[in-house]
Amino acid sequence: MNLRPLLLGVMQLCAATALFTCHTVIVNAQQQKWETLREAMVRNCLESEGVSNSKVLNAMRRVPRHEFVPGTERARAYDDVGLAIGSQQTISPPYIVAYMTESLDPQPEDKVLEIGTGSGYQAAVLAEIVKDVYSIEIVPALAKSATRRLKELKYNNVHVKEGDGYLGWPENAPFDKIIVTCSPENVPAPLIEQLKEGGRMVIPVGERYQQSFHLLRKVEGKLEDERLIPTLFVPMTGTSEEQRRVQPNPKLPYLVNGSFEDDENEDGKADGWHYQRQTLLCEEEPMEGKICLRFENKTYGTSSQALQGMAIDGKSIAAIQLRYWFRSQAIVAGKDPNDQAGVVLHFYDNIRREIGTTMLGKWRGTLGWQDVRSTVEVPPNAREVIIRIGLNGATGQLDMDDIRMTTVPR
Repeated sequence: MNLRPLLLGVMQLCAATALFTCHTVIVNAQQQKWETLREAMVRNCLESEGVSNSKVLNAMRRVPRHEFVPGTERARAYDDVGLAIGSQQTISPPYIVAYMTESLDPQPEDKVLEIGTGSGYQAAVLAEIVKDVYSIEIVPALAKSATRRLKELKYNNVHVKEGDGYLGWPENAPFDKIIVTCSPENVPAPLIEQLKEGGRMVIPVGERYQQSFHLLRKVEGKLEDERLIPTLFVPMTGTSEEQRRVQPNPKLPYLVNGSFEDDENEDGKADGWHYQRQTLLCEEEPMEGKICLRFENKTYGTSSQALQGMAIDGKSIAAIQLRYWFRSQAIVAGKDPNDQAGVVLHFYDNIRREIGTTMLGKWRGTLGWQDVRSTVEVPPNAREVIIRIGLNGATGQLDMDDIRMTTVPR
């Protein structure tokens, strides 16, 4: 009997089994890696910052955020940062997604309207909690890619269409909740009309670089308005953005509330500064006025920061001059080169691609109030700058006060 064919078949079967087993082990290891990163994200970026709604936290644990960012950004998918997704748009940081979702108070039987699908991540988080999500995206490429991605991930209760979100989705109205993930100058009237009586809307409203979240409740046909934390959202593409009554002047950029004295809604956050993490309005011997901004962090790599963005014309402005005061207590830099206490300037071009970063400070140890003056060159193709202050990922305590900015013409 010729056993060769039988032996060959057995060998092929064994090889295929080994290959399948190896592939399964790799896939399981990869899944475990993402789950571990999600759990760390929930613990370090959400729970530590006050997000407590169990439905929201569980949704953030389940949704694979890495599937909603470009392949080049997957390593940073679970960092608490916004990431570019193309078409001049970004995916919001995990904390902002969780904060907006919690503010919305989603319920299992809710029908939710989302304006600005983007990557589809916010819709997926909502889909884990509510009955149906209707999401509108004005950028065709993003509408198509989000639809495809949500379908592949089996979020069948998310319905996406391409169009002007500020017009709402009248044929599916009214909605129990409405969430707006792009920033209009004012609340669009169609969205007010399509919100159910007793419903909630979370929306970032304000000037292009000075926005705040607002929680709107519809009571007897009228909106009750509660101002929440400052934020910075990419505006809706199209006519609504072009017709803003107040447009930024990139030739005259300026810093808002550099003294940190303003806190109009008394929420303990300095007005004008967004994505604040581990900050405190401090009255302990400020350098100027009654308040300074304190940053505290005990865990290496955990964000302790405040940001402010503005338009800037690199063709007209050659440099930014900054003057500020800082005071430190037992600051130790983190392991990552970016985990440094100081001031960081991020410059972006006309398609919101980062084109330059300057880090000032890298402070360590304990020091009393220090007067610092710095000059930073502006790239000629810069159209936007974001100023980031704080410990970033360093540990210790940092106080900052009286930040002033002037520009040098080119």
